[in-house]
Amino acid sequence: STLFPYTTLFRSAGCLAASITGMTTRRTFLGALGSAAAAAAAKPNIVLIMADDLGYECLSSYGSTSYRTPHLDRLAGSGIRFTHAYAQPLCTPTRTQLMTGRYTYRNWQAFGVLDPKETTFGHHLSRAGYRTCITGKWQLYSYNPPDFEPEWRGKGMTPQQSGFHEYCLWHDRHTEEKGSRYGDPTVNINGELRRNLTGQYGEDIFADYAMKFIERNRERPFFVYYPMALTHGPFMPTPRSKAWAAGQRLKAGTENFKDMVEYMDELVGRVVGHLDRLRLRENTLVLFYSDNGTDRNITSMLGNRAVKGGKGYTTDAGTRVPMIANWMGVTPRGKVLEDLIDSTDFLPTIAEAAGYQLPRGQVFDGQSFLPQLKGQRGRPREWIFWHYDPRPGHDKEPYTLVRFARTRRYKLYEDGRLFDVENDVLEQHPLPAAAGGETRRLLGGVLERHKP
Repeated sequence: STLFPYTTLFRSAGCLAASITGMTTRRTFLGALGSAAAAAAAKPNIVLIMADDLGYECLSSYGSTSYRTPHLDRLAGSGIRFTHAYAQPLCTPTRTQLMTGRYTYRNWQAFGVLDPKETTFGHHLSRAGYRTCITGKWQLYSYNPPDFEPEWRGKGMTPQQSGFHEYCLWHDRHTEEKGSRYGDPTVNINGELRRNLTGQYGEDIFADYAMKFIERNRERPFFVYYPMALTHGPFMPTPRSKAWAAGQRLKAGTENFKDMVEYMDELVGRVVGHLDRLRLRENTLVLFYSDNGTDRNITSMLGNRAVKGGKGYTTDAGTRVPMIANWMGVTPRGKVLEDLIDSTDFLPTIAEAAGYQLPRGQVFDGQSFLPQLKGQRGRPREWIFWHYDPRPGHDKEPYTLVRFARTRRYKLYEDGRLFDVENDVLEQHPLPAAAGGETRRLLGGVLERHKP
């Protein structure tokens, strides 16, 4: 009985010690959870939206008077608008450079074909701990119809090989099976092919999938790559078009192009608005870009100047595209930058934003512009280089290899033609052979270094 108080005391002390130990362990555990959450929060979500066949002259924030693009204008007004972003003149060359960060001469196989051995930003961001999704246009597998260059049938990268956890895509298999991308579309959602979705609009399906993916993954870092179908031909009515309301969903004509541009803008606004509703904007980097210039059948007004689309051409009409970056609280509001941006630059930029080290020993040609997005000067490019040859591929026989490089003002072709593009946008007056000394030497050196 005399020992009882001491025994009780020792037992109480043991319980107290256990309690203290448990509290410490719990604090350590919660601290670890907090550190993990902080680490996750340190990785920004990334949404990369790429329009199809949309030149810089099509956005009102760039001076277009032909179309209203209020959602993209607001995105530019609260972020950064780049005035010298460029792409390859056609879609597959841009897409392969964008997804791999490598010039086409390093990995090109054929039009509509991406080498399945290549590593995409889907692979890299998945390895960086991101949940990844691609929704929209694929067209990187088996592009040719059955009777044309059959050696490329069944070649290329499938969505399952692309490094993305989820996908919702148009044109992911043989080209004759692709169906419509707009009204009554055909889409493949994670391996389930859905044909002729009567009364539905393909771009709505792609945008809705992106938003549902974002909502499902809102508690962890995610990467959404949304290569849009809009505004590529055929020029079909959108759900906002009078022809659509009249039941003429598949009535093509260039008169629909204005509706297509403006519906593209509406869908961008829909995705960004969803990020707002989920309170994800401050931890999400939103990038908007285009794969090449506007279709040649379209003429738009840039202020009082008529600009004819130049898709496929190496002039500004085929290569100069809009580029907007918006990361609330990070990107300076309403800033306009003249820095050169190339399609190869996106991979190193998003990798750096994700805190991911690209594999050493592998060649990447892009240059990160993340410092500029943070309001710093960064290390802007002096030049951009093109190796442009979309062959082999169906209807690509008229094209030939063209290699050129440019600064903001001057462009040098491999055949020696030098243009002052700032004062000769259509490249009609090559400068004399003796002109452009320092610039000619700089760009000539670029072309020499990048010979295949």
